[in-house]
Amino acid sequence: MKYVLGGSSGFLGRALARDLIADGHEVIRLVRREPEQPGEIRWDPATGTLDLAALGDPDVLVNLAGANVGRPWTPTYRNKIRESRVSTTATLAEAAAQLERPPVFITQSGVGGYGKDCGDRVLTEDSDLGDGFLADVVRLWEGAADPARHAGCRVATLRTGVVLDRSAPAFQLLSLPFRLGVGGRLGPGTQYFPVVSLTDWLRVVRYVAEHDTVAGPVNVALPTPITNRDFTKALAAALHRPALVPIPSFVLKTVLGEFAWELIGSNRALPQKLQSDGFTFTHPTAPEALAAALSRP
Repeated sequence: MKYVLGGSSGFLGRALARDLIADGHEVIRLVRREPEQPGEIRWDPATGTLDLAALGDPDVLVNLAGANVGRPWTPTYRNKIRESRVSTTATLAEAAAQLERPPVFITQSGVGGYGKDCGDRVLTEDSDLGDGFLADVVRLWEGAADPARHAGCRVATLRTGVVLDRSAPAFQLLSLPFRLGVGGRLGPGTQYFPVVSLTDWLRVVRYVAEHDTVAGPVNVALPTPITNRDFTKALAAALHRPALVPIPSFVLKTVLGEFAWELIGSNRALPQKLQSDGFTFTHPTAPEALAAALSRP
């Protein structure tokens, strides 16, 4: 199959490109500079510019672009988080709508769309989106794919938890305190903390691309939800480190501002659509996903 990737320079984009190429698929990377090698096409999401003729006849368009949310959300940076997702999705969706043969359109999204703190409530793809900055971003982000939907493309939006891999920026941030011997639960520890292994995230992208029965929002998280306290214990065990220094909620709020809710809020997201369609997780539990994350080169 021929895949076109937006956000190919990020952690997930690089991993997906390697995985697809290793399996014999053709990968076209969208870049914002002048192309330097075969398989690169220049685009400018800020102006909605993308050369349709250069795309050819792709089977799958995937957008993984988006500014890192793991830093304080100043008003200026909020705008960057929003626009980096909406403009890229909209540009790629407009391109998909104009192609002669409608491709599959896959865009990354986030479980943060369900709201800052959903407690113990089980969240499936049928659950309503919630309140808060990221929920608003998710509405706009997923809505930006409308041109592709209206043109008859099968569109899937991957509402993904934290992807676990030793080279993933989020995982490195989570594991650093434990490596220094000062790790512990975040906030109360009772909040559900949606995660997934990189291996399974890659498999989900391929599964969605290849199965016509999957469309719309798709939760990408462990089928066995875990609280932050239990995740902390599993992470400490995987790293052979103690988990003795909890970080109070007020400290996280003081240091991280509203982003702290991504760590202390609760999102008990279940991958109901994937499981109903027959997808099985290679690493269905946190200990298995952590072991896989640490074993990858």
